[in-house]
Amino acid sequence: MSESKLFTPLKVGAVTVPNRVFMAPLTRLRSIEPGDIPTPLMGEYYRQRASSGLIISEATQISAQAKGYAGAPGLHSPEQIAAWKKITAGVHAENGRIAVQLWHTGRISHSSIQPGGAAPVAPSAISAGTRTSLRDENGHAIRVDTSMPRALETAEIPGIVDDFRQAVGNARDAGFDLVELHSAHGYLLHQFLSPSSNHRTDQYGGSVENRARLVLEVVDAASKEWSADRIGIRVSPIGSFQNVDNGPNEEADALYL
Repeated sequence: MSESKLFTPLKVGAVTVPNRVFMAPLTRLRSIEPGDIPTPLMGEYYRQRASSGLIISEATQISAQAKGYAGAPGLHSPEQIAAWKKITAGVHAENGRIAVQLWHTGRISHSSIQPGGAAPVAPSAISAGTRTSLRDENGHAIRVDTSMPRALETAEIPGIVDDFRQAVGNARDAGFDLVELHSAHGYLLHQFLSPSSNHRTDQYGGSVENRARLVLEVVDAASKEWSADRIGIRVSPIGSFQNVDNGPNEEADALYL
C-alpha cells in the first residue's frame, strides 16, 4: 500500500475513519478494583493514540462472570459506562475513532475473581490448562493456574447472549463508534466453536452448525441492539490458542461461520 493510500479516509461500516492505521486491542489491566472501572490513565493512554484511524480498545468484559483477569475493565455497570464515556470523549476531541472489544473469557478465569467465588463457566467442564493474571495483596500482577470450569446449563446460554446484547447497548451509550465481538484466542465464544473444548450434546455442541450457534446468536442480538454496520467480530480460524484449537475441519468450519 502506498503512503498516500495509507493516510486516506476509509469507510468501516457506519463510520468513516481518517486514515488506515488501526490500533489493535491490547490488554493493559489498569482498571480500578473492585468495580473494574476504567481509570484516567486509560483515558490518557487512548487519547495519546487518537491520531490512528481507529482504536480498538482492550478486551472489556460484558458481565462480572465474564471476567478472567484482574484489572480488566467492564462495560456492564453505570460506573463503568460513565468512565468509558470520558475516555471516548477524549478520543473524539482529538478527531479519533474508537471501538470497544467485548469478551467473555469463559474458562480462562479464576474462582477468586468470579462472583461469589464460583467456578468459571465454559461449554464443557474441561480444564483450560493455562494461566491467568491476578493481583497480590500489594496490587502487583501474579500469574496463577486457571480454575476448573463448570459446563453452562442450556438454560443459562440465553443469558450470555443477553449480556452481550446489553454490553453493545452500553457501548453505544458510552460513546463508542463501533463494537468488536471477541470470538478468538480461546475465550468463551471460541471455546464453543472448538470441538476440543466443546463436548456438549445439546443444540450447542456436536456439528459445526451447533457449535457456531452461540456465536451467531450473539451477532444477531448485537446487530438488533445497535446496527449491523456498527458490529464486527474477531475470530481465530486457524491454529491453537490457550489449548483451544479448531479441530480437523478448521478451514470448512471457518468458511461456515
